[in-house]
Amino acid sequence: MKLKLPDGTFGAYLFDCDGTIVDSMPLHYEAWKKALGEWNCEFSEEQFYAWGGMPVAEVISTLNRERGLQMPVDALEQRKEGLYFELLPQLKAVPEVLEHIDAQHGRIPFGVVSGSRRESVTASLNVLKLLDRFDTLVCAGEYTKSKPDPEAFLRAAANLGVAPEACLVFEDTEMGIQAAKAGGMAWVKVPPPWERTA
Repeated sequence: MKLKLPDGTFGAYLFDCDGTIVDSMPLHYEAWKKALGEWNCEFSEEQFYAWGGMPVAEVISTLNRERGLQMPVDALEQRKEGLYFELLPQLKAVPEVLEHIDAQHGRIPFGVVSGSRRESVTASLNVLKLLDRFDTLVCAGEYTKSKPDPEAFLRAAANLGVAPEACLVFEDTEMGIQAAKAGGMAWVKVPPPWERTA
């Protein structure tokens, strides 16, 4: 399957990380299931994908609020990330996105805009030897408003010195695409794993 990009030339590419550059969503879900299971908190796969792009701490806080739970946000976030790091050797890149990274690397600047923390993003990109391809990373904890707010994408564009309307965003979640649109950026949707293999 090939990704169809919007027409035009772009001054920068901005990529979400999980589910976009790296095929990490199944591994993240496994880590979530185990971490939340220790608190007897159900978390369906549908819910997980629907909340794609939401920072880890926000997911835990929202589950606490919705389910009347009192899971410790910081401790559980560390536990979940630790479980994810254990699964990292299984990580693969999303080939349809890697193709565009390879084609444009060195021609235009790239940025990563993620709902994951910097340690998680750098660990994922390091495993795949892709970290050096990116000129800026904007990760959870480094912006005030998460997707669908455009703040993180606008910050990445500013870091690269490229006007928002000259950026193309690669995203796998609805929240991310809404953020790109709100920032006045062109976007391309990366299909979920089950659609890419079809």
